[in-house]
Amino acid sequence: MSDRYLKGRAAMVTGGGSGQGRAVALALAAAGADVAIGSLTAASAKPDPREDTYFPPADELEAVRREIESKGVRAIACDLNVRSDDSVQAFHDATVAAFGKVDILANVAGVSLERPMVGHPDHLWHAIIDVNLNGYYRTIKRCLPGMIERRWGRIICVASTSASVGAAYNAAYAASKAAVLGLMRCVALEGAPHGVTCNAISPGFVETKMMRKALVSMVEAEGRQRTPEQLIAEVKNTYPQKRIIEPEEIGNLAAFLCREESCGITMEDITVAAGALW
Repeated sequence: MSDRYLKGRAAMVTGGGSGQGRAVALALAAAGADVAIGSLTAASAKPDPREDTYFPPADELEAVRREIESKGVRAIACDLNVRSDDSVQAFHDATVAAFGKVDILANVAGVSLERPMVGHPDHLWHAIIDVNLNGYYRTIKRCLPGMIERRWGRIICVASTSASVGAAYNAAYAASKAAVLGLMRCVALEGAPHGVTCNAISPGFVETKMMRKALVSMVEAEGRQRTPEQLIAEVKNTYPQKRIIEPEEIGNLAAFLCREESCGITMEDITVAAGALW
């Protein structure tokens, strides 16, 4: 099997400016794909319900683009708001203009939220659903037609172990990720006769800046009964492997799912949580 098995392929990665999205983009580039990354930057993000999310500054997004190019492939970076139809359309158009097509779609952009269900603010609920579920819908509906026409495509949706487990104070996030699994299965069945696969990767805790912010919110929701560092230590101790997942593990799995040899893997929800349920 060639190490550059994605040479000639073009990928579009949401949330590609940091964390898991960056890791996915770099893994696809290392395999030879041209990569477009999109992320909502700190300058474009408004103070809104998504305070548990990390927004990379514009220079960080550009640094990731250069890092991708260093793999010997073409790369573009766009400021992307997956809550906006116009922004998603512009990102898709820019990718096609740069590379001629989209063969691989990795939906990684997401937001986390820790709030009790009792008294849950409506605007926070709608914001989480709009990013984590509707954002995936917006990208898939634009990329899937070309994949079907060319009879080859790979769609990867980052979900979460919370989709199958759930937790107190996690209703909006868990509900949005459970819905992603339903969306993934339907897209997989639509794409199956046309050489298009669609799978979900469901990580547990992954060592990212977003995870750190989410843990701070979790502690606050509990009434600060422990520090974020104490919570991280507790999480590690509950994982059978006694560690938190690294972003590169998600990236490498996403790249594997794009192999020709992986064409039989579709409609799957693959857990990456070091042996834990959450």
